Amino acid sequence: MAGKGIDPELGAELAEIAAAQGCELLQVEFQAGTLRLILDREEGVRLEDCETVSKLSSALLDVRNFGPGRYTLEVSSPGLDRELYGPRDFARFVGRRARVRFVDPATGKRATIVGRLAGFDETAGEVELVEIESKPDIRLRLQDIQLAKLVIEE
Repeated sequence: MAGKGIDPELGAELAEIAAAQGCELLQVEFQAGTLRLILDREEGVRLEDCETVSKLSSALLDVRNFGPGRYTLEVSSPGLDRELYGPRDFARFVGRRARVRFVDPATGKRATIVGRLAGFDETAGEVELVEIESKPDIRLRLQDIQLAKLVIEE
């Protein structure tokens, strides 16, 4: 679970709440008075999952006196154009198209490509992308990837 702007201990407690509902807490972010929790599960996140995690998290946040004042709590799924958060996501979504922003190790420059995730080598920590418009297939190290998101296909 990645977290920005919150205490790691609180993040762990929120992750436990999500896990009790059969979900994984992918992302926690507190920014501009809004606390966002992004949930995932293999078979898809249901509205009931978000509602339950929201109620239980809200109760925890009240007990912990979270925040300097008022805040908004948002609990949601990653969405159809979801961000890929780590090795498990790259392996899970092999076969899907993704937009990947990375640093080219040869030049040190940023680049963005859209291609199909053809494979993930967990041992090497590399993602293979194919069907890249006007470019050859490419293998990228996870450490060079800055952001990867699924592309909605028709």
